[in-house]
Amino acid sequence: MNAAARGLAAALPRRRRFADLPAMIFQSPHPPITVPEQSFSDYLLGSLGERRDKPAFIEGPSGRVVTYGQLRDQARAAARGLATRGLGRGGVVAICSPNLPEYATAFLAAGMAGGCNTTLNPLSTDDELVSQLNDSGARWFITVPPLLERARAVAARTGIEEIFVFGAAEGATAFADLIADGTKDGSDAEPAGIRDSAEDLLTLPYSSGTTGVSKGVMLTHRNLVANIEQFSAIGLVEPDDVVLAVLPFFHIYGMVVVMSGALKAGATVVTMPRFDLEEFLGAIQQYRATCLYLVPPIVLGLAKHPAVDDYDLSSVNWIMSGAAPLGEEIALACQDRIGCRVFQGYGLTEASPVTHVCFGESVDADKIGTIGPTIPSTEMMIVDLESGEALGPGGEGEVWVRGPQVMKGYLGNPEATAATVDAEGWLHTGDVGRADEDGYVTIVDRAKELIKYKGYQVAPAELEDLLLSHPAVADVAVIPVADEEAGEIPKACVVRAGDVSGEEIMRYVAERVAPQKKVRAVEFLEEIPKSASGKILRRFLVARERAASS
Repeated sequence: MNAAARGLAAALPRRRRFADLPAMIFQSPHPPITVPEQSFSDYLLGSLGERRDKPAFIEGPSGRVVTYGQLRDQARAAARGLATRGLGRGGVVAICSPNLPEYATAFLAAGMAGGCNTTLNPLSTDDELVSQLNDSGARWFITVPPLLERARAVAARTGIEEIFVFGAAEGATAFADLIADGTKDGSDAEPAGIRDSAEDLLTLPYSSGTTGVSKGVMLTHRNLVANIEQFSAIGLVEPDDVVLAVLPFFHIYGMVVVMSGALKAGATVVTMPRFDLEEFLGAIQQYRATCLYLVPPIVLGLAKHPAVDDYDLSSVNWIMSGAAPLGEEIALACQDRIGCRVFQGYGLTEASPVTHVCFGESVDADKIGTIGPTIPSTEMMIVDLESGEALGPGGEGEVWVRGPQVMKGYLGNPEATAATVDAEGWLHTGDVGRADEDGYVTIVDRAKELIKYKGYQVAPAELEDLLLSHPAVADVAVIPVADEEAGEIPKACVVRAGDVSGEEIMRYVAERVAPQKKVRAVEFLEEIPKSASGKILRRFLVARERAASS
């Protein structure tokens, strides 16, 4: 554990117990932060000092280095190039790429020019890409040569005006040429950029929220600056750290916590374009990675896979797991095998994303299964699902959070926004948890219907709509099934209208969705349980599944 982490652990308050507080609002045990009123790029890179010649990124497979100075200069030049093409306030740039150093350059450039990014999953289907591009109103598309053919196909169905590629490929503008366009006037200044950090959007990731189809989550410069300031105050990453970026930058966890948080700390980020266990282990060993931000399936691999014994992982100071619940047994097994502490954090796209972190050398062993207390300047309530009453320590209810990191809202969807963030600013997470007397939270269930497959959100309603388009499906409900490797997998409970097999059902879905959304189990039922109003009683199916597997 590094010095900052030890100092933080010692500073964690043990005197103030939430059971002693009369109000049912849980306050963070950490001192509040002041949110800098800066643009995102100024906050991360405004003053480089001695960092100018330090590696900001190392491309893992090749060892190619991009320094902090190169990152800032190239981002400013790309921003000027985008500005000459019309990008400004309200404009949207789409990025569809694996993790590369240039991903950060493009992400920063769009914000510097006053526009925002929408980040796309390269594994999405063409229809899913088209839907996000049209909903976000993106006019520029940045990708890599292997994805160019797909990019051109989806661009033809959207408002995309120009495609850029990292590298070079016929039929698209090289991103390097965009940078060159921005240096023609000899200026190294940043474009005029944003007007109001609290109002101007920086990024527009897509989330299913607590249910339903994906929606554009409007996150401002201030949202992300606030969240990085909040979790940085806990002392996670230091300037001499090497952070291995295996989590995708298109996901809010990789985008903000891994990529942006490490840059703010002045650390070095090693990028991996995809996850392969042995390549991942080799990169830890080669680059002496000190900090690992992971998801539960990778933690499981570290705990159990025999290949781990073939690599030197002694450089790792700590592992932080997020995006889905991590079982206590797996966390302890990973700790014992790797020889470092394993912690958990919690958040959601709508909160930029972090709201809770369990971190510090003195964190008690019995806290390892928790997501910790709220981060600085974040309040929490545990709200009874039936009565709406705010509960105290030990009570189980929906976790509500409030703080400067909470989204501006869902793009073009005021109804969904109002259903998720109430008039008092409370974000209703859809997860059920309980807080102990120290404010450490354990997530025990979910009120929302999302399935978490390897940390990815899978909306049952989306799969149900798709399955109902099959002529042999009369009715269907999709539920989560526990899986040791993936966390949860989608299972379809189907009422047949004709002759169809489970394999046919799974193939039908697989041909139409991204890999993480595939239905991986099918059960045929005579009837789907529903309420008087016609709503699927998913909890009965989930309880039935749990009873059958116990």
